[in-house]
Amino acid sequence: MAKPAETDTATRVPAAARTSGKTATKVAPRAERSQAETEKIKVALNERLAELRTEYDATLSEITELQRDRLTDSAGDDQADTGTKTFEREQEISLANTILERVTQVERALERLDEGNYGWCERCGSPIPVERLAAFPSATLCVTCKQLEERR
Repeated sequence: MAKPAETDTATRVPAAARTSGKTATKVAPRAERSQAETEKIKVALNERLAELRTEYDATLSEITELQRDRLTDSAGDDQADTGTKTFEREQEISLANTILERVTQVERALERLDEGNYGWCERCGSPIPVERLAAFPSATLCVTCKQLEERR
């Protein structure tokens, strides 16, 4: 099991927050997650990971097939047709990249679970609400820190 980050016992503030010069908030002590809870979370994350990988593979296959069709059906294309095909290809690649990013997020959540850091905000060290984790299982920031990040 990973060793928890060094904290100031009087305030329960992670060492990184104390030295960063920012005003730190009090953090609740980390509660140990039972083996059953950890396993349940791991199973759900692995299922989601498998779904995303299947979706990514299907998207890549579809992109490849569409590319073949575009190459064989390009005779007589004018500039507008070429531009449309380029735009469509970029949208497809963007979709594949988004899926790949979600795969990476779930993989990172599994790593955090193994390290004992899953469910704790990476920025302030506070627990991430269960409701947020239920809606977005690969969340790494609590609601407050995520709101601050989105305002920037």
